[in-house]
Amino acid sequence: MHEWALAEAVLDSVRAEQIARAGQRAGRVVIQFGELQSIDPDVFTEGIRHLQSVDDDLNLEFVFETEPATLKCTVCGHGWSFADCDIDEATREAIHFLPEVAHSFIVCPSCGSADFRVDQGRGVTIESIEFTSAEASVRPEGEG
Repeated sequence: MHEWALAEAVLDSVRAEQIARAGQRAGRVVIQFGELQSIDPDVFTEGIRHLQSVDDDLNLEFVFETEPATLKCTVCGHGWSFADCDIDEATREAIHFLPEVAHSFIVCPSCGSADFRVDQGRGVTIESIEFTSAEASVRPEGEG
C-alpha cells in the first residue's frame, strides 16, 4: 500500500505548488517512476483518482514515465544500464522488490566488482507540472 502514500505525497506537492502560484491551476503532471522502484502503476493510479476525487481544488491529468536505472562501478568508474544486466526474470523481479539485493546478483561488466552504486532509476519524481491561469480553467455555464 505504499503506492497510496506516494500518491498522497504527490498530490500534497502539487497542491503546495498550486498554492505558491496564486491565480494558477495545476493541470498536467508528469510523474517519473524509477525502473528499480517497486510501484504498481494501477494501484498508484487508483490512489491518485480516489484522493483527487475528494479535493475539488485539483483536477489533474497524470502522465507516467519510467526512468531507466543506470549503475556505476565505484572501483573502475564504468557505467552501465540495468536493462543490459545478464540476469534472469526472477532475479530482476527480486531486485524490483528489494533493490539492495542487486549487489548479490550484478557485477560490473568491465572489472567484475560488485561494488557499484545506482546513479538513477530509483524513487518517484514529479518531473513537471503544467499550470494555467485559474480564470482560463473555469468556463461559464453552457460552454465547454
